[in-house]
Amino acid sequence: MRGHVVQGLAANPALPPAYVARLVAFAAGEDTEDGGWMDSALADRADLSREQALTLAARSGVLAVGPVRRGLLRAEDIDPRALPDAALALLDEGLGLAHWPALLVTDPDPGRRGKLASCPGLPPEVAALLAADSRLDVVTDLAAYGTPDPATAALLAAHPHAEVRMMTALNEAVPPALLSALLTGEGLPPAAECRVCESDPELLWYAPYLRGGAACDGSHRSTVEETRRAALANPSTPAEDVARFAHDPSMLLREPVAARAGLPPAVYAGLARDPVPGVLWALAGNPGTDEAVIRALARVRDPEVLARLIRHPRLPLDLLAGPVGRARAGRDPLPRIAAATQAEVDGLAASADAGVRAHVARRRDLPPAVREALAADPDAKVAKAVAAHPGLGEDRLRAMAARHGVQVLAQIAANPDAPGALLEELVRHDPPVLGVLRAVARHPNATGPALLGCLGDVKARRHAAAHPALPARELPRLLDDPDWQVVEAAAAHPALPPAVIRESMP
Repeated sequence: MRGHVVQGLAANPALPPAYVARLVAFAAGEDTEDGGWMDSALADRADLSREQALTLAARSGVLAVGPVRRGLLRAEDIDPRALPDAALALLDEGLGLAHWPALLVTDPDPGRRGKLASCPGLPPEVAALLAADSRLDVVTDLAAYGTPDPATAALLAAHPHAEVRMMTALNEAVPPALLSALLTGEGLPPAAECRVCESDPELLWYAPYLRGGAACDGSHRSTVEETRRAALANPSTPAEDVARFAHDPSMLLREPVAARAGLPPAVYAGLARDPVPGVLWALAGNPGTDEAVIRALARVRDPEVLARLIRHPRLPLDLLAGPVGRARAGRDPLPRIAAATQAEVDGLAASADAGVRAHVARRRDLPPAVREALAADPDAKVAKAVAAHPGLGEDRLRAMAARHGVQVLAQIAANPDAPGALLEELVRHDPPVLGVLRAVARHPNATGPALLGCLGDVKARRHAAAHPALPARELPRLLDDPDWQVVEAAAAHPALPPAVIRESMP
């Protein structure tokens, strides 16, 4: 666990400057592997010096980003020839200088050229050089992740290698007309090769392929099919071209059509009758479907369809009283309920269905009258859903705990208004409630006694070890904890005794 202690110390805001310098020197040492534990934590420190930031940037280029954003370093402090990885990291964040891409495009390391290809805002002449790179992986990085200018995008869409075309079809920055061409093949010359061709010079139609047994009979059909799927899933592809594939024999092509927003209602209505579950799942999660399609899908009774429908932003509220309302929904408020009007909220809160009341109780901006009514609800699942709502007050929280017991204690412990005395009582519940311990360990109102009661659970201990109210005397023993997250949290605690810091330094 020594490496985790050092990592935590590197993030400790109370670390004396001399120890910061010592850790920077330790991290920069070439004869140690432990330095890698602390690099990012050191680079994030507010008290880092310019020289120390440059030392870390020389070790790992990405470590230059934070200091540049904070104003500790300037882009002019980075020499792209001496620190090419740092220059690439800054370019990727939009913080680099305009002349850097022209210097880095000739870097002998193809990995660096690939990183450059994915950087935003490359000059057209640099993008054109990358599009003609001798390494296919560099070209595909540009095609998939770059922001090529129109001329370069046209070169990529018509590239002789089908893999480049497929990666281009993924890129939302490619002009819509080129995405249409990649989808339909219209206006583009046939591809000359694909990865299957490279793997099997004889072009046997059954040739195995890394992506799911794909093969090539000379037409590069597997990669062409993947290119179409990529273009169909790309939101920049014109909707009218996507809609043309709604009745394609391949469900692999119909599925991205079903997931695409902005298509005519008739297209979605037709897809709602699709026999393939995956197509229906995609359609149920599509925020662009209308009420008629939602109601048709609700009759399918497929658990995954219902789980996606319940989080649909246009869900008809009356469906919450049926199978849709009982679907897997997660802990966050449903999008449709989060957008509900005051009148709709009032109606939902007064529903005869406890499940509907529980759904509205998850909102955290309920009017006081609605909040209080739901807190007094006789159904435990409604009370559980509303228990973490701010504004309930200590008396109401205690009344809920007395009425519903362990069913709501964890949610009460997560309430931002729960006072320290109540948190201490909840932690002392016999038998312990793990949800309570984990909520209290993160609670800003937690007291030292409450946090001590949380140390018996490893997940709670991870948060308690970082809590400012944890008694300092507990920190040294936590450095020997078998859980590395606890160790790092304790080592980073600003109340860690100076003598312990000194003994723990490398």
